[in-house]
Amino acid sequence: MKTRISNSTSTRGIMLIDCLVYMALFVVVTGVAFSFFYTCWDGSFALRRNAEDIADTLRAGEIWRSDVRTATGPLRVEGVTDAQILHIPEKSGEVVYKFSEGSLSRSIGNQDWRQVLPRVKTSRMEPERRHQVTAWRWEVELMAIRKKTLQTHPLFTFEAVPNPTANP
Repeated sequence: MKTRISNSTSTRGIMLIDCLVYMALFVVVTGVAFSFFYTCWDGSFALRRNAEDIADTLRAGEIWRSDVRTATGPLRVEGVTDAQILHIPEKSGEVVYKFSEGSLSRSIGNQDWRQVLPRVKTSRMEPERRHQVTAWRWEVELMAIRKKTLQTHPLFTFEAVPNPTANP
């Protein structure tokens, strides 16, 4: 009868426990790594979308400024800040900007409305009387993508002065 345990059996037991500990550590490290990866992935997506929204807003602002500069008559605003319409008379017809339901649309003449900016929180176009001219100011605020980690306030201001012969 054997009263001693052989060395080979005790070594096997320790190796099995080591393997289970290593597997548990692997699962924990892999879980943390995947969590970090998906956080970076979401941040990258939000950054790209923010950059696209900023570029779209700047393009829309330059188009608006160009429309105001080429106005052939006085500009006219209708509505309040949550639903506003700006009429800009031009040689080729009337350019109309409409802000409603969280987006800004533009129409030239009697054409269909074309969406210029989606995801707009507020938009306000108003005249600003200066010394001898009336300048127009457009303030637009975009909707925030992620409110928890908002680092930049998506608020833009554009100014333009219509053709002097257009202002009475």
